[in-house]
Amino acid sequence: MASKQKELYFVFMNFDPEYERLRADRTKRGAYELDVYLSWKHDELLARTLQPGSYNKTLSLVIVDGFAVEITDDQ
Repeated sequence: MASKQKELYFVFMNFDPEYERLRADRTKRGAYELDVYLSWKHDELLARTLQPGSYNKTLSLVIVDGFAVEITDDQ
């Protein structure tokens, strides 16, 4: 029987020119736009890959374009 205990996994994304463009903008607005873009991008990836309610995204990492997600080993 598979374990249903959730563990924290870190996911790091491949090169994304939009991420690089937004990251180069060092203004407050640029930082906000980067944060919104990455949060949306990471949420979309999780929604396309996993069942709703089966995971918990704990954070998005701006400096490396990645995120942390709690999922089971089976996922």
